[in-house]
Amino acid sequence: MAEGLRERKKRETRQRISDIATGLFLEHGFVTVTIAEVAEAADVSVNTVYNYFPAKEDLFFDRSAGVVDQLSRWVRAREEGESAARAVLRELRAEVEAVSPRVGLMAGYDRFMRVIHEAPPLRSRLWSMQQEIHDHLESTLRDEVGADDSDPLPGLIAGQVAWIHQTVFVHIGREMVAGRNPGKVSREVLVLLDDIEELLSEKVLNYAVRGAS
Repeated sequence: MAEGLRERKKRETRQRISDIATGLFLEHGFVTVTIAEVAEAADVSVNTVYNYFPAKEDLFFDRSAGVVDQLSRWVRAREEGESAARAVLRELRAEVEAVSPRVGLMAGYDRFMRVIHEAPPLRSRLWSMQQEIHDHLESTLRDEVGADDSDPLPGLIAGQVAWIHQTVFVHIGREMVAGRNPGKVSREVLVLLDDIEELLSEKVLNYAVRGAS
């Protein structure tokens, strides 16, 4: 359905508030900046900010929903004959090879990571998001293979696949904070992904193959 004028204005207002808040957080730090200061800079009321972002952390992680279900989307879109883990490895390799900002390979990502490291509430939210990623993926794997709630395997596989994703992001974040060149980090992470694949068992690599009987 086409987006109506009201919906478009709400989306644009939400994005403007988020962009302004992110700029303030990067300049002054997450803990220092208040919701009232964000509202004043965005020329809206404090209540309006809270209507779009129930918690201050939501302003910083404004795209968290897309991050939480990303692995599940990659798994659901896997190719015929491809397993869940191999689909995630393929998608990650494509993003890393393209030196994509979506995986943190961009100038300025170090500032983003420093804000997180300096703010305990953001570190806590990041940990919570990692758990959500695992739980969301586990649910997807159960649906994809038809496993019941008593089967522990989807949860175990989800843990391994989420580990792949987390390891790549942690490595990229650490290297970008160290001031590394995104292109050089990209080449290193491609090697890291090869090493990760070698560490995974055949059971993990061949779980939830699309089209398998």
